[in-house]
Amino acid sequence: MTDPVIRPLTAGEEHLFDTFPDPGLVGRPLLGTTYAELRDRGEYRPEWTWIARRGDEVVARAAWWGAADDKEPVALDWLDFTDPDAAAALLRAAPFRVEYCLTLPTGWRDTPAVLAAAQARLTAATTAGMTLLVERYRYRWTPDLGLPERPGRLVYREADDEAFLAVFRRLLAGTLDAHARKAAAESGVDAAAREDLDILLWMPAPRSWWRLAYTPDGDLVGLTVPTRNHANPVIGYIGVVPEHRGRGYAYDLLAEATHILVENGADRIVANTDVDNTPMAATFAKAGYPITQHRIDLTW
Repeated sequence: MTDPVIRPLTAGEEHLFDTFPDPGLVGRPLLGTTYAELRDRGEYRPEWTWIARRGDEVVARAAWWGAADDKEPVALDWLDFTDPDAAAALLRAAPFRVEYCLTLPTGWRDTPAVLAAAQARLTAATTAGMTLLVERYRYRWTPDLGLPERPGRLVYREADDEAFLAVFRRLLAGTLDAHARKAAAESGVDAAAREDLDILLWMPAPRSWWRLAYTPDGDLVGLTVPTRNHANPVIGYIGVVPEHRGRGYAYDLLAEATHILVENGADRIVANTDVDNTPMAATFAKAGYPITQHRIDLTW
């Protein structure tokens, strides 16, 4: 069997991506947007879309996503193939060393066809040299679920970037978030805190929605960041400083963020947390956020 030709698409070749059938069991199709829709918004681009082709047949394809004004892609979120070796070779050949985010339905391990589709992609990615980082819950709140009640225990204030950066540094102590632990281990606390801040500043939402939270006597409890990504209103960050953990304040912060987003017109809110972050998962459950999907993140 001949080796496939691996290359990015060029402008006008986007139709080659659509020659590949996809049953939509896992991955980007679960999020309800097509390749063409994202391409038309500038979030998929020909140079960020790679195929492995043997003769006239596309045997593997991958699309990296970025915002319309990004210079480089942010994540790989579309990968499928009929030839797993070609898929691994494609991932190695492409120059992008960003996370692979694999979206999965709830109960994905319980349906054989879904489990096989997920395992095939995970195997291709790890064969290419990627490492599994974390499995996450994805939540989607809608108004019919009811607004979580504001407990009224905390006082919320706006603050500048440096004040938020200082709190991000404190939140890294004992964090259960796999991404934050990885960033701190590889780059140090200051760089990891800056990364958290920069990601939130990158999101296209008013900076004025962010809040620091205090007890009535002025003791800092944490921060809450309601925001938007490029598709949905989202809970960008909920964090309680170490000395106030274990008192249920994460619920207060999540309720506040939910109210701020709804007051600013949100008719849905998306959020994520690590499966192993059981305190935060319990907080989302208490606030009425249902788990709608899972996501597995792999890194180089």
